[in-house]
Amino acid sequence: MTQTTNPLVFLEALHQEIQQTDYGQQPAELYDPISYIMNLGGKRMRPLLTLMAAYLFGDNWQKALKPAVAVEVFHNFTLMHDDIMDQAPLRRGQPTVHEKWNHNIAILSGDVMLVNAYELLLDVETPYLKKVLSRFNRTAAEVCEGQQLDMNFETRWDVTEAEYIEMIKLKTSVLLGFALEMGAIIAGADDENSQLLREGGIDIGLGFQLKDDLLDVYGDPAKFGKQVGGDIIANKKTFLLIEALQQASGPLKDELIGWLRATDFDKQEKVRAVTGIYDQLGIRQLTENRINDYFTRGFANFQQVVADPARKALLLDFTEQLIERES
Repeated sequence: MTQTTNPLVFLEALHQEIQQTDYGQQPAELYDPISYIMNLGGKRMRPLLTLMAAYLFGDNWQKALKPAVAVEVFHNFTLMHDDIMDQAPLRRGQPTVHEKWNHNIAILSGDVMLVNAYELLLDVETPYLKKVLSRFNRTAAEVCEGQQLDMNFETRWDVTEAEYIEMIKLKTSVLLGFALEMGAIIAGADDENSQLLREGGIDIGLGFQLKDDLLDVYGDPAKFGKQVGGDIIANKKTFLLIEALQQASGPLKDELIGWLRATDFDKQEKVRAVTGIYDQLGIRQLTENRINDYFTRGFANFQQVVADPARKALLLDFTEQLIERES
C-alpha cells in the first residue's frame, strides 16, 4: 500500500478540486456569490476528513474528491442561509453574501449550491451511490432540524442540557459524522467501520461546538478570531448559560437573570459580570470536562476502526490538531 503521511497532500488536492469546480456561469448574480463564499477559506475540516476516511481503506482516495467538495458546498450553503436568518454582517471577516449582494440573491444562490452538492455527489461509484445519497438526505434534513431548534430556543429560557446537546448534534455534528462515513463508504468499508467513523465524528463535533461555546467566554481574543463575550452580550443559549441557569440559586441567580433581562447595559461590564457568575458556579471546569468526555468517546470509536494502523494514526493526529486549536 502507498502511504501518505502528510495531511497537506489531501489539502492541496482538495484546494485544486474546489478551484476547478464549475458551479455555473450565467447569470453572474446567481453564480458569483457561490464562488465568493467558497473562496472565503475556512478550515475545510469536513472534506479533509472525507478524504482521510477514504484513505483508511485504500490508496485511491482521490475518488472521494468530488464527493468531499460536495460536503463543503453543502456546508457553505447552510452558512449562506444561516447568515440571512441571523442577519450576520460578516463571515470569516468578510461581508456576508446577503450584505454584499442582497437577501434574494443569497437565498437563490444558496438553493443552487444545494443542487451543486447533489451534482458533485453523482461522482460516487454506482455500487455506493444510493447509500451515500440516502445518508446525505437524512443528514441534510437533520441539519435543518437543528437550525429550527436553535431558532426555537431563542424565545425559551427553559432549554435543558439534553435539548441543547441534541440541537448542536443535529445542526453541526451530524455533517461531520457524515463526512467521515461517506469517505469510508466510497472506499468500500463495511457497515461497522463506517458507523464507527460516523459516531466518532458526531462525538468529536459535539466537543468542537462545546469548545466554541467555551472559547467565546474564556478564549484569547488574538487567537479566537472574533469578539470574546459575544454570546454573553447576545444572551445566546450556550452550554455555559444553560448550566448556569440550572445551577444558580438565590442572589446569584437573581443577578444572572437581571443581566439577561437588561436592555441598556455596558457590554464589557455585562461580560465581566456573567463570566464572574460562571466562575463562581464552576461552569468552566464543567464545560471542559464535558468537552473532554466527547473527544474521548470520539477517539474511542476511531480506535475501534479496523484499518492500517499508520493510516489510522494520520486521522487521529489530524483530529488531535483540530481539537487543540483555539480559533
